[in-house]
Amino acid sequence: NSSEASPSFLLAGLPGLEGLQCWLSIPLCSAYVLAVAGNGAVLLAVRLEPGLHAPMYLFLCMLAAVDLALATATVPRTLSFYWFDSREIGLGACLLQMFLIHALSAVESAVLLAMAVDRYVAICHPLRHAAVLTNGTTAKVGLLALARGVIFFLPLPLLLLPLPFCGPRALSHSFCLHQDVMNLACANTTPSVVYGLTAILLVMGLDALLICLSYVLILRAVLRLAAWRERLKVFSTCIAHICVVLAFYVPLIGLSVVHRFGKDLAPLVHVIMGNVYILVPAVLNPIIYGVRTKQIQRRIL
Repeated sequence: NSSEASPSFLLAGLPGLEGLQCWLSIPLCSAYVLAVAGNGAVLLAVRLEPGLHAPMYLFLCMLAAVDLALATATVPRTLSFYWFDSREIGLGACLLQMFLIHALSAVESAVLLAMAVDRYVAICHPLRHAAVLTNGTTAKVGLLALARGVIFFLPLPLLLLPLPFCGPRALSHSFCLHQDVMNLACANTTPSVVYGLTAILLVMGLDALLICLSYVLILRAVLRLAAWRERLKVFSTCIAHICVVLAFYVPLIGLSVVHRFGKDLAPLVHVIMGNVYILVPAVLNPIIYGVRTKQIQRRIL
């Protein structure tokens, strides 16, 4: 009914596997528990280890906090659907979840860019690193990243809120994403389309370009070193960050491709790609930095 004041939406389950949803939710729940435990351990390790109170590890704490918030904003609601058949989600809750997903993703992208700049300054201008990247500057960067995510993505739910939603209201993911919800509106969504695309390009797109630029400059500086062993030693300090960047941007690009070109794909692919986008960075990031950072390993043990 298009005249309904507060419409609701239906979350996507596992199409074709409805009878096994309760059992198939166990890997999802396990991944969420692993993400909470891993990121919580990183936060605690950095908090308790004075030697880790440096910009690189403070950025890592920000990354862990964002991953925790992003996973918690989506996975518990998905599990309640799988376990208790609570498929329906109200418009307000859906728009709030959509805003949190996009805003927190923008914050994570900004933190990854800040970590790339930290690596660039540490390798290309090592004598200026302590002066440029202080703990105070790191805190300001974190606040700026949070403010940018809120400012750029708060208009998304505000643009969708007054639109009427009629006809089928079944989402293609087990949580609310902007493009998914927007496609269910039975009104002109051109402003929402234009603003959403602009925000994505100005935030994630620009961050990705600047991260690539920072690594071009780092690679150029590393290749100027005479010995191959010295080159590998210097560049190895970037391996963990490169893996974390790939863990974030590859699922993001994959989800965007599925949305844009995957109309003929099985609905199950959309659901799986959405969960991969939310959980893969949250699970892998603490593992990557836990393996690469001996101080974190010792404190966790």
